[in-house]
Amino acid sequence: MPDYPWRLVGLLAITQTVGYGVLFYSFSVFLAPTATALHTSTTTVTGAMTASLLAAAVAAVPVGRWLDRHGGRALMALGSSAATLLAVFWSRVESVAELYIVWIALGVVCAGVLYEAAFPVVVSWFDAAHRARALLSVTVVAGFASTIFLPLAGWLNQTYGWRDAIAVLALGHGVLTIPLHLLVRRPPARAATSADPAPPRAEIIRHATHDPVFWLLGAAFIAQTCAVSAISVLLVSMLRSLGHSPGFAATTAGLLGVLSVTGRLATTAAGRRWTIGAVTAAAFAVQAAGALLLPVIGGTTVGAIGCVLAFGIGFGVSTIARPALLAERYGTTAFATLAAAWGAPLTFAKAVAPLGAVALWHVAGLATALDAAAACCLLGAVGLAVGDQLTRTQARARARARAQRPAETSA
Repeated sequence: MPDYPWRLVGLLAITQTVGYGVLFYSFSVFLAPTATALHTSTTTVTGAMTASLLAAAVAAVPVGRWLDRHGGRALMALGSSAATLLAVFWSRVESVAELYIVWIALGVVCAGVLYEAAFPVVVSWFDAAHRARALLSVTVVAGFASTIFLPLAGWLNQTYGWRDAIAVLALGHGVLTIPLHLLVRRPPARAATSADPAPPRAEIIRHATHDPVFWLLGAAFIAQTCAVSAISVLLVSMLRSLGHSPGFAATTAGLLGVLSVTGRLATTAAGRRWTIGAVTAAAFAVQAAGALLLPVIGGTTVGAIGCVLAFGIGFGVSTIARPALLAERYGTTAFATLAAAWGAPLTFAKAVAPLGAVALWHVAGLATALDAAAACCLLGAVGLAVGDQLTRTQARARARARAQRPAETSA
C-alpha cells in the first residue's frame, strides 16, 4: 500500500495520455475526411466537438459529486468502456446527426475519465507536501498526448482510411484504459483528531460556495482559459495573417505543447519558494504581455517566436494550479464537487471562446482580438494575486486565533 499512490499516478498518466490522444487530439486529424464522407463542411463537423465540450460542462457537477461519494474506480472503468464503444460508433457514423449524437455522448463520458476525474483521485491520495509533484507527474506525461497521437492518427488515416483508423485507436483505448482504471482505489479513511476534526462534506461545500475567494479564483481561471482556448485554436491563422508562411506558423504554434510541459515544471519548482497562487499569477501576466505584443512585433520571426514563448509559458500552468489551490484552501473531502463548480464554466469557456475571438477578429481586427485575450490573462493574474493575498491574510488570522486558544484555556 505505501507504494500504491505513486503507482496510481503512473497508471493515470497512461490513461490520460491515451484518453486525450484518442478522444480529443485525434479529432483534428479526422476532421477533413469526416466532412468529406458526410458531405458537409469542416465547420459543421467542428461543431460536434463544441457540442461535446458543452455536454462535458453539464456533466461536470454530477460527476464531481459521484467522485466525492464513491471514488473513481467504477466511474472511470465504466466511462472508459463507454468511450471505447462510442469511438467505434464514431468510426461508423453515416450522417451529421449521428456524429453529433456520438460526440455529445462522448462529452458526457469524458467528464468521468479525463483530467476532471483523474485529478480528484490523485488529490485524495496525497498530502500538501507531495500533491503538486503527483499532479505534475500526470500532466507532464499526458502533455505529450498530442505529440504521440497526432502523428499516429495521421499515419493510420493514410494507411487504413479514417474509419478504420478511428476503430484501431478505439481498440487501443479500450485495451489500455479499462484495465488500468479498474486498478483505481479509494484511500483509507483518515481518522479525525479531536484537535482538528474533519468537517462534513456538506459543510465544506457550503463554506466554499459562500467564500468570495472561491469565486474570485474561479473567475480568474475562467478568464485565462478564454484566452488560452482562443489563441490555441487560432494561433496558426493569426501568425499567417501577420505574414508568416504556413510552415513557420504551424511549427511556431506547435511550441505551445512543449511549453505547456515546461511551464508546469517551472511552476512546480517555483512553488517550493513562493506560493502557487503568486507563481501562477506571474505566469498569467507574462501571457498577457505575449498576447498584447503579438500584433505589434509578431510580424518578424524573432518577435513572433518571442510572443509565442511568452504566451506558452503559462499555457499549461492552470492545469496543475487549479487542483493545487483548491485542495490547499478547502481540503480533499469535497474536492471533486468544488472542482466541478469551476470545471463546468471552464469547459463552457473552452467551447465558446474561440467563436467569440473569431467574431471579434472579423469585426474589429486581429489587434483587438489579441488585446481582449491579453485582458483576460491580466484579469486572471490580478484575480489570483488578490486571492493569494487574501488567503495568506486569512491563514495568519487563523494561526493567531489558534495561538490564543491555549492561553485562554490555561487562564
